[in-house]
Amino acid sequence: MNPVLAELHDKARAVLDPVHYDFFAGGVGDEVVLAENEAAFRRLALLPRVLRGKQNSAEFPVLISPTAFHRLAHPDGELATARAAGGTVLVSGMASTVPIADVVAAATGPVWFQLYLQPDPRVTEALVRRAERAGCAALVITVDSPVFGRHRRDIAHGFHDLPAGLAAENMRDLAGVTGLRKIEMAACSWQDVDRLRELTSLPVWLKGVLHRQDAVLAVEHGVAGIFVSNHGGRQLDVVPAALDALPAVVHAVGGRIPVVLDGGVRSGADIALAVALGASAAGIGRPVLWGLAADGEAGVRRVLDVLRDEFQHVLALCGGELGPDMVVVR
Repeated sequence: MNPVLAELHDKARAVLDPVHYDFFAGGVGDEVVLAENEAAFRRLALLPRVLRGKQNSAEFPVLISPTAFHRLAHPDGELATARAAGGTVLVSGMASTVPIADVVAAATGPVWFQLYLQPDPRVTEALVRRAERAGCAALVITVDSPVFGRHRRDIAHGFHDLPAGLAAENMRDLAGVTGLRKIEMAACSWQDVDRLRELTSLPVWLKGVLHRQDAVLAVEHGVAGIFVSNHGGRQLDVVPAALDALPAVVHAVGGRIPVVLDGGVRSGADIALAVALGASAAGIGRPVLWGLAADGEAGVRRVLDVLRDEFQHVLALCGGELGPDMVVVR
């Protein structure tokens, strides 16, 4: 982990309620995949190219991945995250403790809306319309969560929903919604994806793809892009690390749609490895929460600034370009 991110993590752990720290930090089961998401990057190395004569002018290939309940980390919650994002794409979670319209208003860059398809399709449609009215630029459907993962840390703490005074604000005043302190899940199918694409003109991305054949189906069903993700190790503890699943998905997609790597990114070098293996961008999840808890808006901005600087430095030392032929096993 980048030392600045490690410092912010330690500060966040010190200031957060231990129950809330474990909610953010924890994973499913024995947390094997949680650890593997980070360890996968350590198993690989970059072979730099030299004498390429290229200037280091690449854009910062990062977006902020959706995470829930930012007001558990800081009173300003998702507003602070949005202000800090700058021009970085912010994927705002359905389980936000700030309404999506307020998140978009606070942001200076693009905001995408993440959602879980709901058991009642009327609720799903209402959420889509809410995101459209707010000015979101895309929808990101999380598809790896037909049921909740079993998080032993949360079970041990008895943490099952939000404390009094906080709510999943995007669910407020929606017909058919009975509670505002937890999110419902539903099993969904490719037909549900098709119906959602018919429902909206917004680009629809899928988050939670690991199998190459699902990537092929995503292309066939007209999605705008996919996130290779195992939900940060929070759903199933016997899946591969996201980085290990990336090459097969990239190959299956064949450049027809962009692929984002989501899971375990803790440094600019990690971002470079993801891009070298074919990712269009890398998603940053928990480090944003550590920055938010440690120092609010300034902490999130520091996370992004440090990762940007480190990525650009690694890119320059690799000759200004990245590709799969430059990735080797240590």
